[in-house]
Amino acid sequence: MKAWQTIFMSDSEYIKIRMASIHPSVAVPFDIFVYINNRYVHYLRTGDHLSADKIENFEKKAPDSFFIRHADRAAYKKFIHQTLNSGKLDPKEKAMILRESSFSLVEELFESPDVARALQESREIIDQFVGFMNEEPDSMAYLIGLSSHDFYTYTHSLDVSIYSLGLGQVAGYSGEQLKELGLGALFHDIGKRHVSIDIITKSGPLDDNEWAAMQRHPTYGLKILTEHNATESVRACCFEHHESFLGNGYPQQLQGNEIHPMARIVAITDTYDALTTKRSYNQPMTPTDALEFMKGKLAGRYDQDLMNAMYSILFKMNPNLATQ
Repeated sequence: MKAWQTIFMSDSEYIKIRMASIHPSVAVPFDIFVYINNRYVHYLRTGDHLSADKIENFEKKAPDSFFIRHADRAAYKKFIHQTLNSGKLDPKEKAMILRESSFSLVEELFESPDVARALQESREIIDQFVGFMNEEPDSMAYLIGLSSHDFYTYTHSLDVSIYSLGLGQVAGYSGEQLKELGLGALFHDIGKRHVSIDIITKSGPLDDNEWAAMQRHPTYGLKILTEHNATESVRACCFEHHESFLGNGYPQQLQGNEIHPMARIVAITDTYDALTTKRSYNQPMTPTDALEFMKGKLAGRYDQDLMNAMYSILFKMNPNLATQ
């Protein structure tokens, strides 16, 4: 089959990938397609390479237009695993491929109605991040530096999970507890699948009715996760991440130490990521401005020890983040 040959198949036969997850030094063991003019076009054949310039160009111009066949999903996961463990990548390259490949898998899982499968396979994603953190002392700095600063449900969920893993590690979490935190952070907004897409994507502030609907997403998420036997910690990250130490959060108006310790972490990382990512109705804050806003305008809402630790994560590892 020649490159750029048009293929007529249904959307269900494809899954999206990020081209930055493909390292230019490695031949791909699957076909890659680009979606153009409502058609899937065969772009790269099995065994071919992409140049670094092409990958960078595609990521800038059309990051959401590349796909592989669903039947090649296992091959893609194996390919990523082998690339990350080949010993040929420096930590920054590894961070890029890990985050970008995880983004693709998270988007696919969140679109799936099979929550049980999403929970199970997401553990593999979190395992890879925790493994990377244990192997590379500067891993969190690299991962944080890759934040897209664009607000999409999948990007936001993945970045909140990454920030939560970093904050959790500083707070003393390790092993299975740290993985539980990462998984809970990844699924903290799962309840939004039951909120109208018009509300989630609205350009501008929500009106009272829309805000009331949005505030129900932690309750929806708790129901989803309970039905699929998620652990207490994962459920708490979802249900309590909008609670406030002042008792003026939602949905339960919990105060201080009533809030689950992991949910306190997700409360900080969720707000931080929202403030530092671009939306249609506001510009992102710098990391410094976001944390100053949280300590000033939102004073008292968060665990103060964790807020201090958040500064440590962002600036002791990479002081340049303050200007990004």
